[in-house]
Amino acid sequence: MFEAANIRDWIGLPVVDESDDKIGNLESIYYDTASSEPAFGAVTTGLVGFQKLVFVPLLGALVAPKHLRVAYPKKLVKDAPTIATDGELDAALEPELYQHYGLPYQTGSGGERRLGRR
Repeated sequence: MFEAANIRDWIGLPVVDESDDKIGNLESIYYDTASSEPAFGAVTTGLVGFQKLVFVPLLGALVAPKHLRVAYPKKLVKDAPTIATDGELDAALEPELYQHYGLPYQTGSGGERRLGRR
């Protein structure tokens, strides 16, 4: 297991927790707008027709050839704020997302969003 040079190379692959329990598949990456570093992964979960995207911090995530391992338990990730698979992360949901994982949240000096998808 190692840190990814380009985390986007793992889009579409399974995301597992620290116990190797599968959470879902990596759908997209959200970057910290202040640092341009990958901050959260959007993970597709649920059954076909009832799928949603949950967000998990990429801090401490490691990659293997066939999956991405995150440093958070499956239960915590599954209880995180979600959006529809065709939805967008609303700016109002960002503070709640950070709070869910016990991470500090701060907008930019001009009130800019903290997360952006590329």
